[in-house]
Amino acid sequence: MPPLLFLLLRIITGLGGAVLVVTTLSAAVRSFVLPRNEVVRLNVWVFMGIRVVFDFAAKLANSYERRDKIMAHYAPVALVALPVCWEALVSVGYTGMYWAVGEGTWLHCYQLSGSSLLTLGTIDDFSLFGGILTYSEATLGLLLLTLLLSYLPTIYQAFSRREVTVALLELRAGTPPTAACLLGWLNHDGSVQNDDQQWAAWEQWFVEIEESHTSLPILSFFRSPQPGRSWVMAGGLILDTAALLFAAVDGPHPRQVEITFKAGCLALNRVYRFFDNKAGAEPTDLLPAEHDEELRRADFDEACRLLADKGLRLCEDRAAAWAHYRELRGRYRTALEFLARLTMAPARQTAV
Repeated sequence: MPPLLFLLLRIITGLGGAVLVVTTLSAAVRSFVLPRNEVVRLNVWVFMGIRVVFDFAAKLANSYERRDKIMAHYAPVALVALPVCWEALVSVGYTGMYWAVGEGTWLHCYQLSGSSLLTLGTIDDFSLFGGILTYSEATLGLLLLTLLLSYLPTIYQAFSRREVTVALLELRAGTPPTAACLLGWLNHDGSVQNDDQQWAAWEQWFVEIEESHTSLPILSFFRSPQPGRSWVMAGGLILDTAALLFAAVDGPHPRQVEITFKAGCLALNRVYRFFDNKAGAEPTDLLPAEHDEELRRADFDEACRLLADKGLRLCEDRAAAWAHYRELRGRYRTALEFLARLTMAPARQTAV
C-alpha cells in the first residue's frame, strides 16, 4: 500500500474511533445526567435487541404469570447491558485510535485497549501518544461504570414511590380493581366530591411518572412485584374513575379532580409520545371497534348500577353520560392501550 494512502487510512481510522468514543460518552451522559427527556438512539438499539429475545421467550410461555416472570427480568438485564455495550464500543474506538498512532498490530491494539479500559495494566509497552490514550481510556471506563452505579439508587427510589401508589390502589379499588369500586370507596362518607387530599396525592404521582419515565425510560419496563399489578393499569384506573365521576355522578365537579385528570392525561400521553413506535412493541390483537364499544357500554351500565347501589346520585340521561364518558376516555385511551402493549400489562377484567 502506498505510504500516503496508508497514512490517510490511519487518520480516517483514528478519527472514526474518536467519533465512536465521543458518541458513546454522549449517550451515557444524556442517559443519566441530562435532566430532560431525550431519545438516545444507542440505548434504544440496545433495549430493542434485548427486547426481541425476551419477546420470543414470552411467546413460548403458556400463561400470563409465566410471561410476567420472564418479562420481569427484561428491564434489569437491559439496564446492566448498557454499560457493557458502552465499554465495548469505547474499546473498539480506542483500538482504532491506538492503531492510528502506530501502537502495533490490530491484535496488540485491541489488547492494549482492553487492558486500559478495565485498568488491568497487563500491557505497558506504548509510546507517548499511546500513554495519553491509555490513561484517558481508563478514566472513561471508570466514569461509565460510575454513572450507572450512582444512578441505580435514583432509579429504584422512583420505582419504589411508584409502586406504593399502585399497591394502595389495589387496597381501595378491590381485586380485580374497578373504577366503580374505587369511586365507592371515595364515597365512604357520602361526599365523593370532597376527598381532595387523595386526588392531590394521585396528581403528584402522575407528575412524577411523567418526569421519571421520560428522563429514565427504562423505569417504564420495571414490573410491579405482584403479577396482577401495573403502573399503566393503575394510571388508567385513576383516570377511568375521574371520567366516571364527571360523566355519571350528578353534582359539582371538584377542581382538584379536574387537575388530577388533566395531569394524568398529560403524563400518559407524554410517555406515549416519548416511546411512540420507537420501542419495538408488537401490537396485540385487539377487539373490533364496534365490539369493544358494546363491551364498554355494558361495563359502563354495570358501573352505574354499582354506584347507585352505593348511594351515589347519578345523572338521569344515561346516553348523554355514556357519550361524555367516551369523550373523556378518548383523551387518554390511545396512550393507555399503547403503553399496556409496550409493557405487557395485565388485561383489565373489570367493568369500566
